[in-house]
Amino acid sequence: MTRSNRTFAVVCAAIVGVGATVALAQQAPADGPRYENGTHLVRPDDYQEWVFLGAGLGMTYEEDTADGVSSEELSQLFTNVFVNPSSYRRFMETGVWPDRTTFVLEFRQSASEVSINRAGRFQTDLFMLEAEVKDARFPDGWAFFDFGRAGELADAAEPLSGERVAPCIECHTLHTAVERTFVQFYPTALDAAREHGTLKPGF
Repeated sequence: MTRSNRTFAVVCAAIVGVGATVALAQQAPADGPRYENGTHLVRPDDYQEWVFLGAGLGMTYEEDTADGVSSEELSQLFTNVFVNPSSYRRFMETGVWPDRTTFVLEFRQSASEVSINRAGRFQTDLFMLEAEVKDARFPDGWAFFDFGRAGELADAAEPLSGERVAPCIECHTLHTAVERTFVQFYPTALDAAREHGTLKPGF
């Protein structure tokens, strides 16, 4: 190989190397679910940095929850829903949640008439934390997880099963706007589902 050919080869290799580095830098981080023992969802500590889908105050679907939280207690709680960023971007492009989409449902206590506030309610301390994951490895493609109450949050949670998950499956099958998710309560996602025609009949 002549000197000029060797120089050309080195330059080409350098260009390819730079291109590969740029491509890797542009790839989305792995922000989907992480598991212990194959199925125990690891609590994502950075979920508050994910995409915020929406919030509700006092939203209840049944008299009491499986955790023994009464509807009266729930009426004073805020619920905040977060989803991993890469799945949100994909949903906005297609109107469908990709496999390994992870939702975190955060319950927070509320207060009123504090500081300068004289009406309405605002969020305060964390109350409990739950999650829902779309993952083809689970029997029906979805799984629900309960990390517990604040102060006692589990680092990893096993999928809910039996009587604990039955009401979740029924509600998320019958009353959700897209797949097993309450997109009807998430304004930006609802617009995307309408645009892509992925809403269930009736929505």
